[in-house]
Amino acid sequence: MRNLAKSIFISTLPVYGLVAGIYALTQVINEFSLPWLGAALGALTIGIFFAVILAFRPIARTKPNAPELTLLITITAVFALVTAFVNKPLQITPMVLALVNGVGWLVYIFWYSSFGDRSNNEFLQVGQQLPIFELENEKGEKISSKTYEGSTTLWMFYRGNWCPLCMAQIREIAKQYQEMAKRGVKVALISPQPHGHTRQLAQKMQVPFDFLVDVKNQAAKQLNILAENGLPKGMEVLGYDSDTVMPTVLMTNAQGKIIFADLTDNYRVRPEPATFLKVLDEQVAVA
Repeated sequence: MRNLAKSIFISTLPVYGLVAGIYALTQVINEFSLPWLGAALGALTIGIFFAVILAFRPIARTKPNAPELTLLITITAVFALVTAFVNKPLQITPMVLALVNGVGWLVYIFWYSSFGDRSNNEFLQVGQQLPIFELENEKGEKISSKTYEGSTTLWMFYRGNWCPLCMAQIREIAKQYQEMAKRGVKVALISPQPHGHTRQLAQKMQVPFDFLVDVKNQAAKQLNILAENGLPKGMEVLGYDSDTVMPTVLMTNAQGKIIFADLTDNYRVRPEPATFLKVLDEQVAVA
């Protein structure tokens, strides 16, 4: 139920930000007032943030609490509330919008973005053998994780083509594929999305990675990285299942042992390719 609420929330907040922001801005233009200005700035900040990461400039990560945006939206909310009380007559609507801006953003930062502590995952600890699980390639052929033993492998479980941060992270890794290849690393990108979506991504990226499908999230369930109702509500119409996976990056050595594990507790916080390369180079130095 908790994740279903998150699914509905994240589908609503970006739309609210743009609609409320444009509405408040028209009020400022038609009849300038400070409360409406504060409400407009806060809502537009929310709307533009999502518009940017969804369409204009996909990013792979942000700071955990996005302090600059959080401060800006908080200030605009307080500004709208204070000026509404000072100026008479009292303007209720911009006050309500300002409150929704502030509360909505804080809920997004501290509730929606968080998966909770995942560091105690019993299956994915550094030094452990990676459990054996089954996937399918983009053609629908079954692939066992055990077939990757014998090579160092980077495993990236991503939510799907619909997730802009996942796509930005994959692009980052794709740009480093030559560095990965120099170190003899195989890259396995895994999502529960339909095979057709995975084929589209493989064709788009044009890199020698393995694009794999976790059918019905069987591997995610086995590894305890399932995100029930993790899909933004409404995106089921594009063919995605409502359940998805929590972004997870692993690296295993040739013996199949985990040498790196990033189980982020915040979907906006993800490791950079430089981190993987550093781990690889440290392993070589030790060997």
